[in-house]
Amino acid sequence: MSKATPLPSLQKLSADIAMDILEAITTRRSVRTFDGTSLTPDERKQLMDCAASAENPFGGRFTIRLKEFDLKSGFKPATYGVIRGASDFFTIGMADDSALAVGFCFEQVVLKATQLGLGTCWIAGTFKGSDFERGESWPEGESLRIVCPVGTTAGKSFMEKFARMALGSKNRKPFGDLFFEGDCGAPLSPDSRFGEALALLRLAPSSTNSQPWRAVVEGDTIHFYYISKGQVSIVDCGIGLCHFYLTEKYRGRGGEFFKASQLPDVKKNWTYLISYK
Repeated sequence: MSKATPLPSLQKLSADIAMDILEAITTRRSVRTFDGTSLTPDERKQLMDCAASAENPFGGRFTIRLKEFDLKSGFKPATYGVIRGASDFFTIGMADDSALAVGFCFEQVVLKATQLGLGTCWIAGTFKGSDFERGESWPEGESLRIVCPVGTTAGKSFMEKFARMALGSKNRKPFGDLFFEGDCGAPLSPDSRFGEALALLRLAPSSTNSQPWRAVVEGDTIHFYYISKGQVSIVDCGIGLCHFYLTEKYRGRGGEFFKASQLPDVKKNWTYLISYK
């Protein structure tokens, strides 16, 4: 199985250095400490162009915005993980039926930011009454569910190091505990047809590092499931499926997502999500 080589650190990239999508997936990490520098007009345009053109096989209703906040005005993002020094934030309004699409589409924007040498951090929650929601309105049926700082990274603060340690951000479940062949009793080999794409799915961020995704391979078809901890688990799966799909696409393997009528027997706490062939 071929693997992309991670870059040693996240840094601004010069115009003549291009980071491919596999490098972006393996390099991306959650960043909570920024240096206060605002995005340039070109960075802002590239990120919003990516949001507008993101591939979306799942439909759904959601809105992605990018807003700059004045750090000198007392703005303090009331979010977990102690976000420091960020002045630019994505805010995402979504309908209840759009969690999978939001994860899939917005992760494409996150990876674009990574390619630009910018840091990001997915944050899901309720933001009613916060600075993020003040003065904003959302299309009918949507509400603010996700925010994401974006900007130039700074050295990790003590609180960021503590948050990463508490969340177990570097810990990933073994490949064979997540992905199976035929049924959920036979671990899938990393050298299988879908091995690389699933290995990069495994690198996706998830709420409290819950890693809710599971998959069963049957020949040229793969069935995706999740262990639910609420709607955020479906968002997490959308992020992971984005990694999976972009890896398949990068390797020139065409495929599509679909709802299967017949499924393998799996554990009772697994909820079926989607299949890919």
